[in-house]
Amino acid sequence: MMVLYSGTTCPFSHRCRFVLFEKGMDFEIRDVDLFNKPDEINAMNPYGQVPILVERDLILYESNIINEYIDERFPHPQLMPSDPVDRARVRLFLLNFEKELFTHVGVLESHATRNNAKAIDKARSTIRDRLTQMAPVFVKNRFILGDTFSMLDVALAPLLWRLDYYGIELSKNSAPLLKYAERVFSRPAYIEALTPSEKVMRK
Repeated sequence: MMVLYSGTTCPFSHRCRFVLFEKGMDFEIRDVDLFNKPDEINAMNPYGQVPILVERDLILYESNIINEYIDERFPHPQLMPSDPVDRARVRLFLLNFEKELFTHVGVLESHATRNNAKAIDKARSTIRDRLTQMAPVFVKNRFILGDTFSMLDVALAPLLWRLDYYGIELSKNSAPLLKYAERVFSRPAYIEALTPSEKVMRK
């Protein structure tokens, strides 16, 4: 059985929990106290971070790597495109999300920058601007790839869920993006994947 070591408030762990519930498979989630991590976390991941997926002798870390592995092991429902060209494009999008959005999420989540108002304001405004640029996509598209729910929606959802929590307020121009977010949040797997700590992040 797969075991996911997961932070109860970690947006990257949130992604992996979402995929596991989408697949409807047997797995175990072990909650990790991010402020008092057990020694085994550092033994499994040299970067000392969650999520970590363990299956028999295999140990994986980094949420996108974990999720792609789960998708290949349990291909229904498929979250990565089957066509190699489309799959490569999705991987590029995922990289863009990490560079353009989740780098700044890292600033908002970091204890090191907690008292650095300038860095926090910059991270918030960068995320807000990037999401606002994405909003027109959802005037016509049900999901990022059109009508097909995919790994891109999985990757973005934890950030959209935490907008209030991070103090990010989007303009009226972002209405299509917020309606898209509600479509993702209404998925049964998404609701199941939320921890009690995550449920209270949203007003």
